[in-house]
Amino acid sequence: MAVRADKGIIITAGWFTAESRREATQDGVPPIELIDGEKLVDMLENLALGLKPVTTYEINHSFFAEFRGA
Repeated sequence: MAVRADKGIIITAGWFTAESRREATQDGVPPIELIDGEKLVDMLENLALGLKPVTTYEINHSFFAEFRGA
């Protein structure tokens, strides 16, 4: 029994080469959606799926510079 797919999806935590991206969009064949690590994280972030928001702070060194000579 031969079955043709309408679309394919390949997911990786890494990245795809330019050649693999060209192959995925070849004319005359069903498209293959490539989801690399960065796109996967973006998708999970948009859905708030499996992620926990975290607040981070950066040190403002110029603020503390005035206290160095005290």
